[in-house]
Amino acid sequence: MEARHTLADQTFEQLQQAIIQGQLAPGSKINEQEIAARYGISRGPLREALQRLEQRRLIERIPHVGARVITLTPQQLTDLYQVRAELEAMACRLAASRITSSELNQLETLLDRQEQVFRSEELTSLQDDIDFHVGVIRASGNQTLITTLTGDLYHQLQIYRHQCISSRRPLRALAQHRQILAALASRDGELAALLMRRHIEAGAANTAKVLSARLAEFKTTKELPA
Repeated sequence: MEARHTLADQTFEQLQQAIIQGQLAPGSKINEQEIAARYGISRGPLREALQRLEQRRLIERIPHVGARVITLTPQQLTDLYQVRAELEAMACRLAASRITSSELNQLETLLDRQEQVFRSEELTSLQDDIDFHVGVIRASGNQTLITTLTGDLYHQLQIYRHQCISSRRPLRALAQHRQILAALASRDGELAALLMRRHIEAGAANTAKVLSARLAEFKTTKELPA
């Protein structure tokens, strides 16, 4: 039984990463037989993994259609970003008075590594960006806030953030991260909250712009004569 659960855990992690990184695109159908063959697993652990993905709201089951990777409408994305902006601003206000010297040093080290990666190679992962935000959220010390922000909401947004990253945005985002960290180090919760809100709003605008351009390109392609 323990081995089966371990296999289900591994499958869950693999499928979650495949969804976030776009290997399983938004709206794509989940073919259980094909996925079972690809990962070399039986239907039992696979279905357990799919149930967990559904609970995390990364896939949805549609009557008479089956399971599909979620697709968020522009309005749903906007709603998620609005919630995230306000809650992370709250996390900053709390973290400003609670963050430890060790946590500040860890975030500084993270940003230094992030800058080296951004300047030395093409960006292929958002993990350092995510880790910075998660570090600030955890420093808030509010478990309800931590659970809310790092659960379903973050995983849904990652699907679109991974697809919409640009070559220039990461360095701008990094500079904004450093400003937020400086405000936290100065124990200025209101400034940190303001900077975080603006940072997330900028990310939301970038995501909306890229998705809008891709949608327009798709419509144009579909309208071209065969």
